[in-house]
Amino acid sequence: MPSPLVNSLTRHELAVFFVLAYAIAWAFWPFGSFGAFGPLIAALIVVPLTRGRAGMRELVSRVLRWRVRWYWYVIALGVPLAVHVATAGTHMAAGDPAPSLTSASVTAVLLAFAVRLVNPTDGPLGEEPGWRGYALPVLQGQGRSPLAATTVMAVLIAGWHLPLFFMEPGGLQTRTVVTGLVTTVAVTYWYSWLFNRTGGSVLLVLLAHNVEGSLQAEGWIYMIMWCLLAMGLLVLDRNSWRPPAAVTTPPVASPPGQPADLGHAADR
Repeated sequence: MPSPLVNSLTRHELAVFFVLAYAIAWAFWPFGSFGAFGPLIAALIVVPLTRGRAGMRELVSRVLRWRVRWYWYVIALGVPLAVHVATAGTHMAAGDPAPSLTSASVTAVLLAFAVRLVNPTDGPLGEEPGWRGYALPVLQGQGRSPLAATTVMAVLIAGWHLPLFFMEPGGLQTRTVVTGLVTTVAVTYWYSWLFNRTGGSVLLVLLAHNVEGSLQAEGWIYMIMWCLLAMGLLVLDRNSWRPPAAVTTPPVASPPGQPADLGHAADR
C-alpha cells in the first residue's frame, strides 16, 4: 500500500516537480552556475514515486517518439532557423551590420548540436523531458486547455530562468531581462504547439530547442520574431489550443411520472 507520504506527493505532484526543478537549478547560483538539468532530475524523482513504472515507460516513450511525418522534422529544425534568419534580415534592412548567426564555424556548430542533443547537463535534454515530457501532459490531463496549460508553463519556465540574467557579463540589465523573459514565454507556446501537434513527441521539441540554443541571437528584434510566431500559432491554429470537445450523454429513459435524466457534459 502506498505510504501517506507517497499519497500526499501524488496529490501535489506538479507542485513538488516545479519546486524541485527550481531548487536543483537555483542551488548552483551561489557558485556562479545554473543547474539546467533541474527539470530532468525533478521528473526522474517525481514520476517513479507518483506514477510508477508505467509513468516512467510513458516518459521514455515520449522522449524517444520519433515516428512522425517527415515534414515535422523540417518544421522542428526549420522554424528556429527561420526566426534567426528573419532576425538577421531585419537588422540588415534597418541598416545595421549583418549579424552572424553563430560565432563558430559550421563544423563547430554541428558538433555542438550533436553534443547538446545527448548532454543531460545542457538545456535541451536537461529541460525538455521535464517541461514537455512530464509537466505539460499532466497540466493538460487535469482538464486545462492546451492554451491554459501552456500559459502556466510559460510563466513558470520564464521564472525558472531568472538567475541566468544575474550571471550575464556586465551584471543585470533591464533590457536583457525583458527581452529574455518575453522571448522565453513566446518560445514556450511554440514548443507546446509542436509537442501536441506531433502526438506528444519530446524528441521533436528537443531538436527544435537544440537549434534555437545552438545559434546566437537576442535583443528586441529576436523577441518580436518569436512573439509574432507565437501569435500566429494562436490565431491561425485556434483549434489546437482549445479544450477537448464536450460529449453530451443522451437522455436516459425514466419511469412514468418521474422527470427525465437530461444527461451531462463530459470531457472527452
